[in-house]
Amino acid sequence: QVQLVESGGGLVQAGASLRLSCAASGGIVNKYVMGWFRQAPGKEREFVAAISWSGSSRDYVDSVKDRFAISRDNAKNTLYLQMNSLKPEDTAVYYCAARRIPIMSRTTSGYDYWGQGTQVTVSA
Repeated sequence: QVQLVESGGGLVQAGASLRLSCAASGGIVNKYVMGWFRQAPGKEREFVAAISWSGSSRDYVDSVKDRFAISRDNAKNTLYLQMNSLKPEDTAVYYCAARRIPIMSRTTSGYDYWGQGTQVTVSA
């Protein structure tokens, strides 16, 4: 019964920043690995970033390394993705996901709960 709701997407110009949020409810998500995935038209959903339950471990796909930062505030049951220096190729629907198994994962099948997605569009 875990529910994840993303917010913070929008239309921005290349080089701009956005911070996505994912509000979680309905489960003990504080102990879950959390991740961000994205899906552009005509492409498969791809891994973007993940964070361990404590926030001590973070993982990023190479294309966003040093530009994006994943974080979580367990007291607020909220996951974040700070996106800086956005590029047109970052345009996609961004999904928040939660994984019950306490091991970091980059695969969509490794996550048990998903949000509805939030659109991020970066113009050239």
